[in-house]
Amino acid sequence: MSGTIDIQIMQLVFAYIFVLVLLFIVKQKEIGHKGEILLASVRMTIQLIAVGFILEYVFSNQSPIYSILILLIMETFAIYNIFGRVEGRISKKLKLIIAGSMFLGTSISILFFVIAVVGLDPWFRADYFIPLSGMLIGNSMTGISLGVNYLINGIRDNKNLVENYLMLGAEPETAVKEISNRAFYNAVLPTINSMMGMGIVFLPGMMTGQIIAGASPIIAIKYQIAIMMGILGSVTLTVFFMVNKGAKTFFNSRKQLNL
Repeated sequence: MSGTIDIQIMQLVFAYIFVLVLLFIVKQKEIGHKGEILLASVRMTIQLIAVGFILEYVFSNQSPIYSILILLIMETFAIYNIFGRVEGRISKKLKLIIAGSMFLGTSISILFFVIAVVGLDPWFRADYFIPLSGMLIGNSMTGISLGVNYLINGIRDNKNLVENYLMLGAEPETAVKEISNRAFYNAVLPTINSMMGMGIVFLPGMMTGQIIAGASPIIAIKYQIAIMMGILGSVTLTVFFMVNKGAKTFFNSRKQLNL
């Protein structure tokens, strides 16, 4: 089996034809957002090039400091993106819970995954630690973004129902239990749906990358199964922490609904 095929600069430029196709369709249909599409393409390119050079250095100079520093940077940007995806304004208390849930849930999952599942030695080996952490953090970011929006909209849309529960003497946790459960399930559902179609409908990114890099399909499959279990665990923990603690921020000290 031959090694990885290198993509030349001109070949890479050809890939941007897809951006031009999208811009053409958007213009013809008068949808707008052309600037947003261009910005996303340019930003993605610059960010990936910068990350490529950084990772080249980090991989050549293995250190727990570098691995932890990059982990913290990824966590910070993920939390910042979650705040940007939330519909409407949210309280500072809820923001702290979102940040805490994201950091705690992903940290537990990452450490368990790299030590117990992959068996990294040393645990901070950057060429494994950083890509694996990125996949868990990225999927958890999406999960929490969905969860917090479902939670906020669910409580706002069912304000009268929640207040009726409270007037009948129910505790805040009981009043929003159904909403919290629905928010949790809807946040985890995309990960479950992805697992349902994996292997038959599509070949996932990690498995595809390893096969292209020359790894055995069997080894690639084992890694893909492992990372999907890690992603499921990370999304589950982060969303669980956020939903359970976040729901309480909608009530004041007198157990009244406070939107």
